[in-house]
Amino acid sequence: MITKSIPNLFTLGNLSLGMIAILLASEGRYSLAAIMVVVAMLMDGLDGRIARALNAQSDFGKELDSLSDMISFGAAPAYIMYSVSFQEAPIALAWIVTCLFPICGALRLARFNVRPGIPGYFTGLPIPAAGGVLATLSLFSKDISAPFMMIATLLLAYLMISSLKYPNLKKVGLPKKAVWIAPLVVLFSIALAVLFSEQLSMFVFIPLVLYAVYGMTHNIDLILSRNRKKKKKRERDETSL
Repeated sequence: MITKSIPNLFTLGNLSLGMIAILLASEGRYSLAAIMVVVAMLMDGLDGRIARALNAQSDFGKELDSLSDMISFGAAPAYIMYSVSFQEAPIALAWIVTCLFPICGALRLARFNVRPGIPGYFTGLPIPAAGGVLATLSLFSKDISAPFMMIATLLLAYLMISSLKYPNLKKVGLPKKAVWIAPLVVLFSIALAVLFSEQLSMFVFIPLVLYAVYGMTHNIDLILSRNRKKKKKRERDETSL
């Protein structure tokens, strides 16, 4: 029974870090708030792997994971971005953009739970990646204007509900013996986060953005490839006639 509960403890840790991120942002500690979202991503990546390693997967765990993700990667990043960048924008516009991000995240999670996906791929940008990009992007608010931040927020929201395909990196397994090392990894990550919050957040920002951009470029390549094939087929048909 205790073994079956271990993955859920990691999921609740993910949820707790999301709430801590919101509280830190409300106190103006934005760098630390952003890194809490990043550490929550680590927790989110571990809970599923641990569940598979311990053969403890369940519908309850799946639903709990989605609810936790809504807080850690939907509400928390949106609130961080609103607090750090949208304060000088028209309040109605700021509220709408801020609300749209978690709304699209909720739609993305609901679709994931009820629709079978393509093996090896996610349909739409996963909410942990979108939330991680948004949270770490907020750290550049001094150098990037509020209108651009709003456009970036809306783009990330759209990518979550889009039909673009993203590689499913969660399928990478975790050996059963490594399950007991996972708490130490999390504690070490939190210690690094507290000591080097701003530097670590900006470092994580780069691979997250590359992952988000990958889906767009990959799908553009697929569309161009299909168009080339159609063009060649039409040319062959016209030649045969």
